[in-house]
Amino acid sequence: MSHPLPKHKKYTYADYLTWPLEERWELIDGVPHNMSPAPSRRHQEILVEMLRQFSNYLLDKSCRVYSAPFDVRLPQSNETDETATNVVQPDIVVVCDKSKLDDKGCTGAPDLIVEIICPGSAFKDLRDKFRLYESSGVKEYWIVHPNDNTVLVFKLGSDGHYGKPGMYSEQDEIEVGVLEDLTISLKTVFEE
Repeated sequence: MSHPLPKHKKYTYADYLTWPLEERWELIDGVPHNMSPAPSRRHQEILVEMLRQFSNYLLDKSCRVYSAPFDVRLPQSNETDETATNVVQPDIVVVCDKSKLDDKGCTGAPDLIVEIICPGSAFKDLRDKFRLYESSGVKEYWIVHPNDNTVLVFKLGSDGHYGKPGMYSEQDEIEVGVLEDLTISLKTVFEE
């Protein structure tokens, strides 16, 4: 952005839409977060392989998969789409309710979100986005750690909270809870 954003203001999706397209931002509780520079080669390889496995499975299904940049607006109870103070761009998003989709992205909780950790995003992904996704009702939240080739899978319980995560390494396969009969092979995801 050509000028710094005032820190005391709480921003909305309407504000976000006025910012330059060549810059990528996220809003969490109205606070803007500049997205890290272009993802690393390793990040891209992991993203592409996971996306390929999801995409191949969903070819003849009603659910859809998207990758960043793709705006996911998560309005809270009293917010409209325009006044939403939470807009994120997860690495991978699976949406099964087509009524949530529009030309700008998705409004409301996707069924599954995958975030691939990079040094500049780890704290935000593990704390801020975790809380946001849980409170918004995202059924599955996957956190991929490229440095140690592991994945944490959080599933939303009937109490509306994520339980203890499933922990997976590069020798494992992950059964996707929100997509019947899909198993993601981490051997090919983490293969270099």
